[in-house]
Amino acid sequence: MWRGCRRLRWAYSPPARLPQLHLAAARSSPVEPCGRRAYAPPAERKRFYQSVSISQGEGGFEINLDHRKLKTPQAKLFTVPSEALAIAVATEWDSQKDTIKFYTMHLTTLCNTALDNPTQRNKTQLIRAAVKFLETDTVCYRVEEPPALAELQKNEWDPVVAWAEQRYNVTIGSSTSILGPNIPASTKETFVSHLASYNMWALQGIEFVITQLKSLILSMSLIDRHITVEKAVLLSRLEEEYQIRRWGNVEWAHDYDLCELRARTAAGTLFVHLCSESSTVKHKLLQD
Repeated sequence: MWRGCRRLRWAYSPPARLPQLHLAAARSSPVEPCGRRAYAPPAERKRFYQSVSISQGEGGFEINLDHRKLKTPQAKLFTVPSEALAIAVATEWDSQKDTIKFYTMHLTTLCNTALDNPTQRNKTQLIRAAVKFLETDTVCYRVEEPPALAELQKNEWDPVVAWAEQRYNVTIGSSTSILGPNIPASTKETFVSHLASYNMWALQGIEFVITQLKSLILSMSLIDRHITVEKAVLLSRLEEEYQIRRWGNVEWAHDYDLCELRARTAAGTLFVHLCSESSTVKHKLLQD
């Protein structure tokens, strides 16, 4: 099935080195087609710290590795707006064993993105990019053949689209055309207004979830707690799962990809919720 090739890009990943706790960005990495420079893929590194803790500073909550403060790839102090988010990030660092696996630390990476803003976009640009994804939303593109897949898409995707239309009082629809559905301008503006209620940190998380699910509709359904992470991932992979049931899958590869997608989607959703809450956690974790 044809899919729109326009995708929100999240070209920011933890780097391979951590000199003096700076998550140093590799400057020799290639430029992506969209013109943004991406950081080099992360490598594993031997764990160099014993303990992880959090502390409150003037700008928010900080992460300490053996009494040294964590910093971002651009050497900014790693400071997050809520205690709950700080605890979650600290847990990622504390969960690393003998080797630090940066590619498993999705919350840390999202915080780096929010702090450094490597693509230099403002709130309006983030919102417009998210809403533009409606034009290539996974659940809006349907097939006519085979009939079994077309019926599966109707049964599984139509309820989510209907929920979104009722929840936001908009018209979305679907299409089997290669041009995709004709999304009304009023629908786009409604989503623009809704997303404007989120802060910059939460918007970074929303964008990350959208890139995982390839769907603004599924992402907002998940963030609004209408569907679970497992359901959102399944719906985003509906055609792939249909083909796997029909033709079989590559041993271990399918399960690995599925688990990775669930982990990234869950982390992004948690990030949005933690960045949208003002409450604080009374008791510090990671303390013996």
